[in-house]
Amino acid sequence: MFSRRVKDQEKRLTPKYTCVVSLTEYHRRIDALNSEDLRSLCKRLQITTKEEVNSKQGPSIKTELEPETFKPNLRESSDLLEADQIEKLARNLPPRTIGYPWTLAFGTSKHGMSIKSLYRAMQGQDTPVLMVIKDSDGQVFGALASEPFKVSDGYYGTGETFLFTFNPEFEVFKWTGDNMFFIKGDMDSLAFGGGSGEFGLWLDGDLYHGRSHSCKTFGNPMLSKKEDFYVQDIEIWAFE
Repeated sequence: MFSRRVKDQEKRLTPKYTCVVSLTEYHRRIDALNSEDLRSLCKRLQITTKEEVNSKQGPSIKTELEPETFKPNLRESSDLLEADQIEKLARNLPPRTIGYPWTLAFGTSKHGMSIKSLYRAMQGQDTPVLMVIKDSDGQVFGALASEPFKVSDGYYGTGETFLFTFNPEFEVFKWTGDNMFFIKGDMDSLAFGGGSGEFGLWLDGDLYHGRSHSCKTFGNPMLSKKEDFYVQDIEIWAFE
């Protein structure tokens, strides 16, 4: 009786039909199932193919958006950024800025080297702002702030904030999640990032002397060529 049960189990587990063919024959049989057969089978099973979806929708949304998304309209030209640099930055901006023209909210060439003037220029702004710095060595770097700069008792902002540099090549340093030391401003300085007593980017009240150091908030290296640098120009762009 036990022997019969074992044999019955073996029959159930053994495939009813096994066909071993050469690799050439295998590919021949696959090729025989042509596209017409596949379409007919999919229709019976009510399966929509990727090709059908693409033919109905046309070019992908990403392809359609790319030209507009990554070539923003600047209401006035930038003295610090080249066209390709603007495009690289645009690819990393928060989604809520997409489709809005860049407006120059503050520039040291127009408003002077004063943090008070900077804060005044931020009043009435309600979009993220992009700070672009060019130092006396000709290096370009800066930060995207999730909200306009302001005087604060402590840190503010969100994980949309990031640091960037074009030296020696373009790199973006986004929030690591280690802490929430995004932005801090008072009448004497403006700082981004922190941890272990070091700021990722720091500017003094005259917007003339700055410092950059690696920090835990963004996991960035030094953005400038030297840890201490002198500011040549600053531009702050809003998106509205």
